[in-house]
Amino acid sequence: MLSTSVYFAFPGDLETASGGYHYDRRLIAELRHLGLSVEPLALPHCNFPLEEESRSQVVRALAKIPDHAIVIIDGLAFGVLDEVAAAEAERLLLVALCHHPLALETGPSEHERQLLFESERRALSYARLTLVTSEHTRQILITQFGMAPEKVVVARPGTDRVGFADCAGDPPRLLTLASLTRRKAHDVLIKALANLKELNWQARFVGSKAFDPDWATQLEAQATRLGLSQRIEFAGEVGDAQAEYQGADMFVLPSHYEGYGMVFAEAIAAGLPVVGASAGAVPEVVPEGAGILVPPDDADALADALSRLLNGDTVRQGLQAGARSAAASLPQWADSASVVADAIEEVQR
Repeated sequence: MLSTSVYFAFPGDLETASGGYHYDRRLIAELRHLGLSVEPLALPHCNFPLEEESRSQVVRALAKIPDHAIVIIDGLAFGVLDEVAAAEAERLLLVALCHHPLALETGPSEHERQLLFESERRALSYARLTLVTSEHTRQILITQFGMAPEKVVVARPGTDRVGFADCAGDPPRLLTLASLTRRKAHDVLIKALANLKELNWQARFVGSKAFDPDWATQLEAQATRLGLSQRIEFAGEVGDAQAEYQGADMFVLPSHYEGYGMVFAEAIAAGLPVVGASAGAVPEVVPEGAGILVPPDDADALADALSRLLNGDTVRQGLQAGARSAAASLPQWADSASVVADAIEEVQR
């Protein structure tokens, strides 16, 4: 067992409502439950290109950490801290946490993607170990970033064992739970739903509008323009995500890319049929019997998949049964923390 404190650094507010921050919060709690001393360390938001003041704040924060301490740094910050990582790599035992490579975020230009890729590649080269949330991301870091396989460890997000949703809504409720950002492809979903106006359904979009307010406004305008403002509810952030799963009849999210997709696992844990896109690690999370995955950015295929679930009970009930069966094999948070504890103990040696 580790004999020194572990510092867990993240950009901004640890209570931010997103899957990545939820992973960080739960991992910190579970590592403490295992007996480790974990010190949270808030860093400034590290946007790319990194501003000099943000860099200076990070340098000052890390300078306060004692020599040879283990420091886990969330990838939202670490990927742009290549120069800082180079300066601290000998003094500190740096462990990177990569939810997914920053260059795969939707929005940056091709030039910006290449700069992000090079920055993150350099930063990761200074990490003693990199934690990832899926085998998909692990393979990307090995094949595209040139990382040694033994230095990339998969610690899949956990789920809590919960009761199954009744899935008896009338009309059926489609739940989407994701921040309103371009990568989550709410626009593709709205376009698909516009092709299903004749069917009986209501949709609830749960997720923060704060990450990209202009995009959130465009999504609401799109729903209004397509005559869906009375059928799609933009609920914003909620305090109890589990209540959302329990009140839904199916889960849908056609993300352009996911490094894991915790909400898919949470939906399956609640026994919900899933419809999504076969992007990134989503096929790792959603087994065939629990959901339907369509090509990314294909609104017609998405509409067809949703219509199969809405045009009768047979398909929906079959996927519901598949989700309930798959729920038993999902990792729990204690499993995730155990993998991380073993990995960083090896780093300390």
